[in-house]
Amino acid sequence: MSGNKKTLPKAAFFWSGGKDSAYCLQKILQEKNYEISYLITTLSLPYKRITMHGIKEELLEQQAESIGIPLIKFFLSEGTNKEYEEKMNTILQNLKGEGIEIIIFGDIFLEDLREYRENQLKETGMKAIFPLWKIDTNFLVNDFINQGFESVTCCVSDAFLDESFVGQKIDKTFLQQLPKQVDACGENGEFHSFCTSAPYFSKKIEIKVGEKLYKPLPIQANSDCDLPSENKVKGFWFAELELN
Repeated sequence: MSGNKKTLPKAAFFWSGGKDSAYCLQKILQEKNYEISYLITTLSLPYKRITMHGIKEELLEQQAESIGIPLIKFFLSEGTNKEYEEKMNTILQNLKGEGIEIIIFGDIFLEDLREYRENQLKETGMKAIFPLWKIDTNFLVNDFINQGFESVTCCVSDAFLDESFVGQKIDKTFLQQLPKQVDACGENGEFHSFCTSAPYFSKKIEIKVGEKLYKPLPIQANSDCDLPSENKVKGFWFAELELN
């Protein structure tokens, strides 16, 4: 007798490399409602870095290796909406050909971004899932820390935070130092992070924080960048994270 093992629907997971993605994937793996066939990450083709986060491709690859799920790297040369949508549609069609009809995202409360993702997937007959949707961000980040995840800020917006906040470990001290108007998870684009350790990682990603760089905001940003709607952002501080 073969037994009654449940066949789970296949899904791909949109992986940014940051804390929200890492926490979301943990939730999915624990609940066991989906079989995660692939991680998908968007990178800049000219710089070979995760878009917005500025994380090097080699660090992303270390994460994927530690997680043990195949990684689809999705390179953008220009960063325009048109290029993003065309390349994303190609990936979605390929995934659908493998029997994957669900894409999982770690977004928490940005309604316009959720609508953008859902509409794009609808065009290919696929479904978007948001496991963290409307979870209180203070609870989420504290649970992230309490469960033993580790992450470091890799990018901060100068509309909300100064240079001192980039390259910092996200712990209780970091949270206490955040200005009151900053979301605890940086969900409005206040900061981005790189996850170095998770309960399901086979090994911790050992990194060192190098120099800090300031980059002015381009005149027109990709709508997928999770930027705040206010026109206060002049640029971003990045921490150069390196394998140790």
